Amino acid sequence: MSGAVGGGASSCIGAAVASCSSAGLISGTVGGCVGIAGRLPPRVLEHVFSYLDLPDLMRCSLVCWHWSSVLADENSEVWRSLCARSLSEEALRSDILCNIPTYKGKLKSLQHALSSHDCSRNVYVKKNGFTLHRNPIAQSTDGARGKIGFTEGRHAWEIWWEGPLGTVAVIGIATKRASMQCQGYVALLGSDDQSWGWNLVDNNLLHNGEVNGNFPQCNNAPKYQIGERIRVILDMEDRTLSFERGFEFLGVAFRGLPKTCLFPAVSAVYGNTEVTMVYLGKPLDG
Repeated sequence: MSGAVGGGASSCIGAAVASCSSAGLISGTVGGCVGIAGRLPPRVLEHVFSYLDLPDLMRCSLVCWHWSSVLADENSEVWRSLCARSLSEEALRSDILCNIPTYKGKLKSLQHALSSHDCSRNVYVKKNGFTLHRNPIAQSTDGARGKIGFTEGRHAWEIWWEGPLGTVAVIGIATKRASMQCQGYVALLGSDDQSWGWNLVDNNLLHNGEVNGNFPQCNNAPKYQIGERIRVILDMEDRTLSFERGFEFLGVAFRGLPKTCLFPAVSAVYGNTEVTMVYLGKPLDG
């Protein structure tokens, strides 16, 4: 990672923003700024904002319309600078984030990446921040959840295997109560009523310990190929889970999902295999 400004500088500037607000130099929320802050040129604000971390930037965007409009450009120097400080060099230089067009979007993807704390003890998230590595542990199935779950809205993310699938390789969603590790080589996602999964090896849908049919629902559906990106679409308004492959919509896999917080999740069994997940945001179709 790179970065020219340490956390101390960011904290000082953030404190200065708060001080200006309390001193009356900044006023208004949506209608506009008055005083010194409202007269600062966009380029000056961009320079100041480029030293801030994400929480401070989020607060600044709520101060007034003028500040919000400066931060609206998701490819501005502000977001580029924060990307350079927050994301690993591998993530920025490789094709991991190739489908994320903006710097702000790349930062959001990191926020939603697979969690290094909410996972089996037999896996870890690599330094790039997006790839899960499963250690070669015998007779164990191991999974991980995303850092952030969803209770509303429509969300899409990509998942792809960068190593052998083994006998079971499942992608899908899980509640916070779903287990992320179990003995043996099994379809962990979908093994209970707290998770829903698509086994890429057998093209089966799984939930509550039962097979819910084949997926995609077509004759001689092609098997998953290593490196192929699968797009997962969670619609919390319609309460459905769908999948795409190569921008081809494969259909709705699960309906009637519960009104609870649902997390992106994966489970794997093959030793030293790797799985990458990248959050995309709202699906392109709206």
